[in-house]
Amino acid sequence: MATTSYEHDAAGGKFIPATQRPDGTWRKPRRVKDGYIPQEEIPLYESKGKQFKAKQNTGLPVGLPPELAAEIRKPKKGSGIIQPIPGMVVNIEKKKKKKKSGVNEVADKLSKVEIIEPTFNEAVQQPSIISASDPNKKLKNLRKKLRDIETLEEKISIGSLNPDKDQKDKISKKNEIIKAIEELEKCSC
Repeated sequence: MATTSYEHDAAGGKFIPATQRPDGTWRKPRRVKDGYIPQEEIPLYESKGKQFKAKQNTGLPVGLPPELAAEIRKPKKGSGIIQPIPGMVVNIEKKKKKKKSGVNEVADKLSKVEIIEPTFNEAVQQPSIISASDPNKKLKNLRKKLRDIETLEEKISIGSLNPDKDQKDKISKKNEIIKAIEELEKCSC
């Protein structure tokens, strides 16, 4: 928090002198009464519970003698090795052997792996457009697609639409949709 310097005018009154804002403009000098504390110098309110918690949160156990607390706070001069659990001895050689054996096992398994090339059936059948589900629903859906294609064709012929790849694909499927509609109409009779 910055401390505000007060100046006294000829009449003996206190005032805060003019200051410059970050944007370059100037604040007017402000007259203040005795005992005035600027807002930025007033400390933030902390409840009793918050103060107690801050005092209590030292990171050391409750009831630890001050001598031991001071000793613990001193920076330790050591090798810089941090043990995960105090007093635990970590056998580094044992860990290295485990890693090597694990690598060897994986290498052995990889050498035994056989690569089989997939075989594809040349006569892969296209799924038929007509499904066994509700034919009326399918017919309605196909008619809607046909209407969409026809509206696209109209817009293209007028020149109000420049078709993209998807729209061209949709238009190219018009004959397939017409055939599917005819088949469904024959089946539903």
